Amino acid sequence: MDRKRTLIIGLVFLALCMGAVGARYAYTAWRDHRFMTVPPQTPGSELEFLVEKGQPLSVIARHLKKAGVITDARRFQRLAARTRQAASVRAGRFLLNTGWTPDKVLSVLTTTPGILDRVSIREGLPWWQVAQKVSNAGMGTEEDFDRAVHDTNLLRKYGIQADSAEGYLFPETYLLSPPAHGKARYMAETMLKQFFVNAKKAWPGGLPSWEKLNETVTLASIVEKETGVAKERRRIAGVFVNRLKRGMLLQTDPTIIYGLGPDFDGNLRRKHLKDASNPYNTYTKAGLPPGPICSPGLDSILAALHPEKHNYLYFVAKGDGTHYFSKSLKEHNEAVVRYQLKRNRKTYRSAPQTTSTQ
Repeated sequence: MDRKRTLIIGLVFLALCMGAVGARYAYTAWRDHRFMTVPPQTPGSELEFLVEKGQPLSVIARHLKKAGVITDARRFQRLAARTRQAASVRAGRFLLNTGWTPDKVLSVLTTTPGILDRVSIREGLPWWQVAQKVSNAGMGTEEDFDRAVHDTNLLRKYGIQADSAEGYLFPETYLLSPPAHGKARYMAETMLKQFFVNAKKAWPGGLPSWEKLNETVTLASIVEKETGVAKERRRIAGVFVNRLKRGMLLQTDPTIIYGLGPDFDGNLRRKHLKDASNPYNTYTKAGLPPGPICSPGLDSILAALHPEKHNYLYFVAKGDGTHYFSKSLKEHNEAVVRYQLKRNRKTYRSAPQTTSTQ
């Protein structure tokens, strides 16, 4: 009788345990289902969410829960592991919604670039004007960009054997998801990377030596500043190449202006043309200036690499954005009288920052 009673008690206990396990399993399954199908809020609200570079998924999940985007951090981690996306969450800023289910949140964090900042840098800007554009776009201060552009470690990382990144901050419209800190440096490095991406198009067989690379970029930067219409790039490059071959001074105003720096007031005076202390004064110093004077685009780099072959030695702005090219000084002086001295000041326009090559 006692054995029978013990057996009955045991079976009842086992049934109770199994029932408890089943109930617990059912409750867990219900919680899992609810987590996956019921968003934190209905209707939801949008919010900006930041994922730092190198941030572990456990921390991201906790922050998502704190922000009200998910209801359970551990279940979110298990979802990411189960779908093999635990290591795929991207760094950046994301626009999320508290009305989304977890799989939607995970998809956005792993397959989209997030909120992108737009930074447009046109061709022909010196680094300090690039710094202004970067600052205006909210990508750090001008001072931070200045430090990055002159950071020796960053320059050496990209093989730039100069004291600044001038000429190598590639002009482009950038769509970026910057880090929370160090935005200016991130921007500078992004532009350097983009230069070398484009340099491979100019030198598909491999980059030349630093000396040759820097000479080409320096000439390209002058071509960029002197060109008013795209079709003249190679012809203008050819003029400077011809002058260099003959040992003539380049005598180009934009180099002087660059040497005067950010404080230049826009009025180029005769004293500036005679100032031999300006290392960028191509009216007093032979050859190319010490380095680039702006950020040239790919077309100007290609023009410097493949200049038009001709016998022109001079050019003068005609007032419509184009230039008159001359082979002799006599012809050039006549063109200066025609297009400069007798110009219509109301309708005259030249290349972005140029007068003429004497």
